Amino acid sequence: MINRKIPYNELPLLPPKADLETKPILLKTISASRALAQLNGAIRSLPNPTLFLDTIHLQEAKASSAIENIITTNDDLYQALIADKKFDSPETKEVLRYKEALWLGLERMKSRPFITTNLCIELVQIIKGNTAGIRNTPGTTLANPNGEVIYTPPTGEPVIREKLTNWEKFINENESFDPLIKMALSHYQFEAIHPFADGNGRTGRILLLLFLKQTGLLDIPAIYLSEYIIQHKNDYYRCLREVTENQNWEDFILYMLEMVESTANHGLKRLEQVTQLMESTAESIRNTLPKVYSKELIEVIFRLPYTKRQSLIDVGLGTPKTVGNYLSALEDKGFLNSKKVGKEKLYLNTALMKILEHSSLDQ
Repeated sequence: MINRKIPYNELPLLPPKADLETKPILLKTISASRALAQLNGAIRSLPNPTLFLDTIHLQEAKASSAIENIITTNDDLYQALIADKKFDSPETKEVLRYKEALWLGLERMKSRPFITTNLCIELVQIIKGNTAGIRNTPGTTLANPNGEVIYTPPTGEPVIREKLTNWEKFINENESFDPLIKMALSHYQFEAIHPFADGNGRTGRILLLLFLKQTGLLDIPAIYLSEYIIQHKNDYYRCLREVTENQNWEDFILYMLEMVESTANHGLKRLEQVTQLMESTAESIRNTLPKVYSKELIEVIFRLPYTKRQSLIDVGLGTPKTVGNYLSALEDKGFLNSKKVGKEKLYLNTALMKILEHSSLDQ
């Protein structure tokens, strides 16, 4: 049993000396992989596979931040993303920085498909909005809500960098394990190393999505895993501690595999709901407002729940007056609802927002 109050500088290197391919793990790996493959196929078959990415990644940013008790609303987030008005809420700013970090990570993966320590540093600096680097001062501990220390990560920058070098080599080079098992192992290790003073959890959850992209399990990581962790937060932290204190890898790996499977299945269902809504809305607009309808218009009003005149102008749908008329007509027929934010008018796709607001994993 480790002493929770003493830095865990003896954190074992990867891979662990444990049976990581038990029958329950192998069975769960198959079903989780199948769920991911179905979601991947559905995304790839969309006419525009990247259409919903802004919305999905913003939802992931919101959920991941909520795990750290950074709470904001869908309404605030989507308005902040599209409105010219500056939103002063620190919570909203933090969530938007998370989304920015996720996008940066995905861009980096295109040119260099490797997960590295330097990439992690880039991510955490965006998430925190500062120049944070590897922890180099002692005294970092993790405590529960009652203030009781439950874990003290390794301390000393040389020790932390040694652990990260091993982690980096394992995640990029070791082919001995199924990718989803490898993802679980590397996620635990990153969180146990806890390389930064703050932002480790959010960085670690972005790395999960980058890993799915890196390994080809999801061509477009249109999934938000953090939603599952929020709803099973106590189990998540319990399973992490079980690995640290008892080398109980099986429960943690099974947790991570269930997270992937559940989230992928739910993501597929949500994707179907949104695409069905998009198709039915397109048909209704084509019938009731044939002069307004275009494929580009439909994509604009489904890219994010909120839109505005400039969004239509940017895709070449007309002059400010023309697109203003389009949006007014869409509001008159009940497809959109307008809302004044600052000095500009935003238009909300209420039906789309309803799906996003009422599509938790438990439903």
